[in-house]
Amino acid sequence: MNVNVAPVARADADNDPITLQIIRHELIAIPNQIERNIERTAFSPLVQEYKDYSVGFVDPDGKLVAQSRGSLPIFVANALGTAVKHGLSIYGANGMLDGDVVISNDPGTLGQHLNNVVAYTPVRVGGDLLGFFAVLVHWIDLGGAVPGSCQSTTTTDVWQEGVQYPTVKLIHEGRRNDDMFRLIAANSRFPAMLLGDLEAQLGGCLMGCSLVKDVTARHGVNAVRNAIADMWSAADTAVAAALRKVPPGVYTASSFLDDDGVQLDNRVPVEVKVIVEDGRVTVDLSGVGDQVAGPFNAGRNGGAVAGARIAFKYLFSPDTPVNEGDFSRLTVEIPDGKFLSARPDAAIGGSGGMMPTVVDTILHAMAGAFPDRVAAAHHGIYGVHTVFGMNPETGERFHNLDTVTGGWGGSARADGPGPFRSAAHGDVPDIPIEMQEALYPYRIEAKEIRTDSAGPGRHRGGIGVEKRYRFLSPCSVITKFDRAGCPPWGLRGGGEGRPGYVEIVRTNGNTERFYKGERQLQPGDVIHFVSGGGGGYETALKRDPAAVAADIREGYVSREAAASDYGVVVDNELRVDVAATHALRASRDGQKP
Repeated sequence: MNVNVAPVARADADNDPITLQIIRHELIAIPNQIERNIERTAFSPLVQEYKDYSVGFVDPDGKLVAQSRGSLPIFVANALGTAVKHGLSIYGANGMLDGDVVISNDPGTLGQHLNNVVAYTPVRVGGDLLGFFAVLVHWIDLGGAVPGSCQSTTTTDVWQEGVQYPTVKLIHEGRRNDDMFRLIAANSRFPAMLLGDLEAQLGGCLMGCSLVKDVTARHGVNAVRNAIADMWSAADTAVAAALRKVPPGVYTASSFLDDDGVQLDNRVPVEVKVIVEDGRVTVDLSGVGDQVAGPFNAGRNGGAVAGARIAFKYLFSPDTPVNEGDFSRLTVEIPDGKFLSARPDAAIGGSGGMMPTVVDTILHAMAGAFPDRVAAAHHGIYGVHTVFGMNPETGERFHNLDTVTGGWGGSARADGPGPFRSAAHGDVPDIPIEMQEALYPYRIEAKEIRTDSAGPGRHRGGIGVEKRYRFLSPCSVITKFDRAGCPPWGLRGGGEGRPGYVEIVRTNGNTERFYKGERQLQPGDVIHFVSGGGGGYETALKRDPAAVAADIREGYVSREAAASDYGVVVDNELRVDVAATHALRASRDGQKP
């Protein structure tokens, strides 16, 4: 089955270019303003600090006009418009009225875990439907088998993962549906926090709608529509220009995920084909693994389409605000029943966790076409780790979700950056350690560089991180780590980054290393969350010895790895021994420095 976006046409400009640019930037600014308001008014640290949400404006057909800068890439791709299109299929454009707010986490359309709930409201001006203002928020909990709903690694159908809200009106013509609010609260382990986040989400929808109307009042409906068409056309033109530099052809790459959390001995293949021809790109994901038994599935829109769009944006228009025009030349092909196009009943709690690997593999396929832009693989996982239990000081449930930061890949231009989160996260910040320790019964004893985690290369990969938690009361932890068997690859002779893992050190000295699953923790137990490093770029024997010595001083590379991986010898003062380095490099496989 194909997923296409029709080419966009430039506006019939009845407005001067300066006015169109003013409108364009006003529309882009609104989601960013609403994003800041949600940050200030949300209740849960997951939304307030971690910023697991997305804000945007779409047209009457659900095509993206503007989205906030802080929106996660996994949402930037298509989540808001997908929810709106589903609503239009149910209510029709005339059935969504001024003051309505609709919510949806429908797995059959959004294709993401149920916690990602989109709320949207129509923007009507003089009776005309200009579009919809939408806000997606990760709801902290909506029932299901475990606290946090989407965190289990062993669910086998979507009903085990929480309550489904398949496009329902929460507010009708300004009147709140109190029964729905009570239903939402009753199906969450953390109702006060969830309802606080929901109020911030609703406020964002309604304020965004009002601000779009203000822009329209100043400039007129036709001018705003012309500006939107101009935005799409400009994005499409930029993509077309980038595509002209890519040699037509078929580009391929492959990788794999360790397992699906249930069938631990079954790898999940990620086979990618990218076809460039006639000014268009087709991302063919027909070769990826079939739908899996565990929760590491995604629906078509939240899986195949989202992953392809993230990679496409990275390659062809990385420096401009996202809108629908960015994707007018992209086709995504995948049959039903794959783990990136799973059936609506599939377990999808881990839907986002596969996306960094999918994106990296698409980029890897295009490395030959973009040698100056495509980097080696990054650490490639969310590395979700969720701690939950009862807080002994308050007697109340607690739940904290976090993900790892790790190294990104080296490139033709520079060493890999990081530690950052995954390619599907963007620049999501940390929840401050002080806040976590004030709210939850554990202490974070360290967050430190993981020496020798970066893939060696002329430009080495970015660095992984180790976090160390000590628990003060009985708790549970669920982890979702992957890529132990498929480390972050290097490019053009660069070395692999070291993958991450989780390790528990019990009070009796026993240790356990694992990747996915739930474990019980007792007071005094320590858990290490260790993230991977990025792959290296080009052979490590080409790296400047002075740069290797600097890495040793920073703690990125050990003296032993400097010699074994880079052929660089340093003395006790951490200065390069030039003669010894020359001799060591000259002895390596007949290569000369």
